[in-house]
Amino acid sequence: MRLVVTCALALGAVAIFAAPKPAWPDRNAPSPISLSAEAAAERDWLFEALHTAPTEEAGRAIEDQIWRFWMRQAPDQISAEIMAQAMDRKRWYDFAGAIEHLDRLVAHAPQWSEAWNQRAAVFFYQENYERSLIDAQRVLEMEPMHFGALAGRAVILTRQGRIELGQRVLREALEIHPWLKERWMLLPEAPARQL
Repeated sequence: MRLVVTCALALGAVAIFAAPKPAWPDRNAPSPISLSAEAAAERDWLFEALHTAPTEEAGRAIEDQIWRFWMRQAPDQISAEIMAQAMDRKRWYDFAGAIEHLDRLVAHAPQWSEAWNQRAAVFFYQENYERSLIDAQRVLEMEPMHFGALAGRAVILTRQGRIELGQRVLREALEIHPWLKERWMLLPEAPARQL
């Protein structure tokens, strides 16, 4: 019995030290944009529809609506214009130009989660994974249901060899969006060992 307890304690200690440090909320992080009651109801409906979409085609259609919803949440016209400029640079694979616009955007509208998400995406395309993870964390602090930020984190963690953590994050994303295109990365869960 003592050996079992000692092994369990040792395994617990290994798990604690192997686990990533928790991402504590940034005290200086801006509050997310407050949604009107109508926008909040639309958001809730969209995520419920996404979660229960019966087919991949239906899921993709709802996903597109959610992306448009997030983009419509620009806090002002200047933010919308800077985002349009950044997206134009991104479309032309001018990632350095896109980052310049997105740096301006997150300084101007730090409360807009999609500004941070788009910058995380461009950092991902540049293979600047640490910066991408930092921005994705900021997105998730403001919009915990952001399946795009979760999927991006899962891909990066997997590329970094942090498979178990990547799988955990991917499963979180799939709870929100079962038809996520990254679902092919999901590995079967190992059966639980009995002591």
